[in-house]
Amino acid sequence: MDGYMGKLLAVDLSSGEIQDELLNMEYAHQFIGGSGLAARYLYDLLDPGLEPLHPANPLLFVTGPLTGTRAPLYGRHVVCARSPLTGIWNESHAGGFVGAELRFAGYDGIIIRGRSPKPVCLWVQDGKAELRDAGHLWGKDTFETQAIVKEELGDPRVRVACIGPAGENQVLLANIIHDHARAAGRGGMGAVMGSKNLKAVAVRGHGRIPVADEERFKELARQVIEILKDDFMSDMLHETGTACAMEQLSYLGSLPSRYYTQGVFEGVETLSGGFMADTILTGTSACYGCVVGCGRKVTVSEGRYTFPEIDGPEYETICGLGTTLLIDDLAAVSWLGHLCDGYGMDTMSAGSTIGFAHYLFQEGIIGPQDTGGLTLQWGDPDTVVELLGQMAHKKGFGALLSEGSRRLGQRFGVEELAVQVKGLEVAYHDPRALSAMALVYSTSPIGASHNHSDMYWVEVGRSLEEMGIPFTDRLEDAGKGPLVARHQDWRSVTNALIVCAFNNAPAQYHADLLNAATGRQETLDSLLHIGERIWNLKRAFNHRLGLTRADDKLPQLLLQPLSEGGTQGHVPDLELMLREYYEARDWDPDTGKPSREKLLSLGLEEMAGDLWGLGQ
Repeated sequence: MDGYMGKLLAVDLSSGEIQDELLNMEYAHQFIGGSGLAARYLYDLLDPGLEPLHPANPLLFVTGPLTGTRAPLYGRHVVCARSPLTGIWNESHAGGFVGAELRFAGYDGIIIRGRSPKPVCLWVQDGKAELRDAGHLWGKDTFETQAIVKEELGDPRVRVACIGPAGENQVLLANIIHDHARAAGRGGMGAVMGSKNLKAVAVRGHGRIPVADEERFKELARQVIEILKDDFMSDMLHETGTACAMEQLSYLGSLPSRYYTQGVFEGVETLSGGFMADTILTGTSACYGCVVGCGRKVTVSEGRYTFPEIDGPEYETICGLGTTLLIDDLAAVSWLGHLCDGYGMDTMSAGSTIGFAHYLFQEGIIGPQDTGGLTLQWGDPDTVVELLGQMAHKKGFGALLSEGSRRLGQRFGVEELAVQVKGLEVAYHDPRALSAMALVYSTSPIGASHNHSDMYWVEVGRSLEEMGIPFTDRLEDAGKGPLVARHQDWRSVTNALIVCAFNNAPAQYHADLLNAATGRQETLDSLLHIGERIWNLKRAFNHRLGLTRADDKLPQLLLQPLSEGGTQGHVPDLELMLREYYEARDWDPDTGKPSREKLLSLGLEEMAGDLWGLGQ
């Protein structure tokens, strides 16, 4: 099938064996690529009885059939494994250039097994691969590592995905950094790399990607580019970055403040994308094939925190290391984000876990005797600098924080107060202000992620009418179940294609581009069916790992009303929405499992047998 390179790179770090493996084209047809294809492969490869950091557990880097083509905003890749943070399925999507470069090198993905006896770097170039010694890189941050690898390989265009000290120390919040500060951020994929003694993956290629109908594809890509260039949201993202909506979301009550316990953050104007553009912004950056360019470059030359040009913080980082901690100094937040990138640590989970520690300290649940003498005060970036260093190196109080907020809560007997779902810290869109996000967080296959359904955009006015997803009242609970399920199915498709969420072209263009590239004949309805298949596969995957109906819940703090701000005292009726959702999904209301009939109707016979046993 055109659109695919037709092979995966299979690496056994224990033996050092590297070989090409033909891509399973039946899987590609059923699950497209990206996280859909990865989930199908991992369902076969994973032993549910092994711990997530066991050497035998695979780590997958996967692309999509449009990755690296001329289609705009299709340069992404995804890193997948069983998460050491949550214990369930994990997929961490990333922009930059690694995905495109991997395709140019001749591969649709990489499957990594085993554990090297010493630190290594996997070097992939034009259909060949080798393991190189990386002992001299161990201990270096992600910025140093990328620079050294490129210099050693003699090519500045080599793309390097690597871990920092956090990944080396198997911090459960560790991520994978590439293209300076782009991240496969969520779920501890950096810890999986560290557990395998894999310091970096370097990629360079010069090949061409086969396309079924070159002229048709070229014309469709041109049309999408024109749409995006004339798109208001694309323009806003370019001018003010992903923090462009900070003030609007604050007005609605969606912006978390003081660890989700305060309805209004007074300093939001000083953290907004507009303020950044007016004060410290010195440049922008874009991923492969991107005409939007939402990445920020910032410089601060005076004040408490000064630094030369670094990658500026995105919305989620500003919330995690800013509003959640009541820090309103944009330079400080930028520096904290830079530290996380260098250590190789997820800014979202790190900020939320530190926020939880501050909350516990202020509530008197923990004290200086627990924090190594540190006083945790809201609005104090200096203490956060210290904690981030401790977390990355598993030192002092930071060693406990490095395991995430769920384990921190368990340690002090207050797990119910940790703002997480299934072990993953909640993304920064408060469901008390945008009720559909309550369902999104509680049912996401990786925990409380916003990337499996960004329904918050729908709730603030960006409907998807062509997908049958209209604008709804953001504080209304009834009727959300079927809409969220449909939106999740569509996001399962885009996460299989691996297109950036900021590609605002009409949905039909994605189907047309896929068809022109591969020769398929997909409609929006048939793609939604594939999306539903992918969603239910991931659900079956998690049930095999022990997930139950009881895990579909929200943390206690998000079920308490706020007396001020845009939430207007609203608390989502999650049980009502879950009943609607389970009915729409045809999932068993007692166990949370997809019904046998649903799985069979989606062509998931093996999963039906695993979940329900053999039978008619």
